Amino acid sequence: MRVFVTGASGWIGSAVVPELIGAGHQVVGLARSDASAAALAAAGAQVRRGTLDDLDGLRRAAAESDGVIHLAFKHDIAFSGNYQGAADADRLAVETFGEALAGSGRPLVIASGLLGLTPGQVATEQDGRDPDPAARRSRGPQGRLATAQLTLSLASRDVRSSVVRLAPTVHGEGDPGFMATLVGVARAKGVSGYPGDGSNRWPAVHQLDAAHLFRLALERAPAGTVLHAAADEGVPIRDIAEVIGRHLDLPVVSIPREEAGEHFGWLAGFLASDSPASSTLTQESLGWRPAHPGLIDDLDKGHYFTSTSAA
Repeated sequence: MRVFVTGASGWIGSAVVPELIGAGHQVVGLARSDASAAALAAAGAQVRRGTLDDLDGLRRAAAESDGVIHLAFKHDIAFSGNYQGAADADRLAVETFGEALAGSGRPLVIASGLLGLTPGQVATEQDGRDPDPAARRSRGPQGRLATAQLTLSLASRDVRSSVVRLAPTVHGEGDPGFMATLVGVARAKGVSGYPGDGSNRWPAVHQLDAAHLFRLALERAPAGTVLHAAADEGVPIRDIAEVIGRHLDLPVVSIPREEAGEHFGWLAGFLASDSPASSTLTQESLGWRPAHPGLIDDLDKGHYFTSTSAA
């Protein structure tokens, strides 16, 4: 297939692009900067310059492709306080792809998230398919959940749409996300902390296993499918803190929940979420089998603790 990929040079996209090319697909990646364009060209992809706000450009790129994988999300503005703006841009992009692909039977695969889906319970692919009607205006995860629901509804317009819900930590060497940030907090504070008793759980998936799932979704997920990119069902935050403490030779301590905001900063709210998730239905339907190290084993490899890790 000729596949248009947004977010193609990001953390997930940088694994999805070679996964697709290695399987014989032709990739056209969206690039908003010279650095992104250079990275895509080096990976063997064609480059299409533009941004998520260029809806006409997105429409043309989708119409010229055999399928679309939408990975881009404005995390920069979302984490700086404008989550609504990021969610709105995401929804407009999906609406645009839906218009371009309607009636074609071609695939549209988008990235969504698992964190906070069913707090305190193991989320399955059947959960979260009917968000609150007010979700479209939500300033929290419900806003993105509504966009995922919109994607699934495109099946009725003959779009082979699917949603890949990503675990909150997509880990691996070079990961700039939550794990690297948590290592940086431990270094800065002189302790490896966890909120409360640390029993709350996060699902996790290796970057390369996630990339493989996106390819499988593109190639053969039925229309209207929800998939879970979760290899570890639920890793307790305390277990993560213990590995970090061991590698940095720091004490591992409980941070009272009322002090978590000061200690962890913007990460505190995410760490407080107990969001285990199953991928049983995903594995059964597509034959996806995570083959790379789980989160604890990956942390123990040591690459998160080198001098080049986030601080």
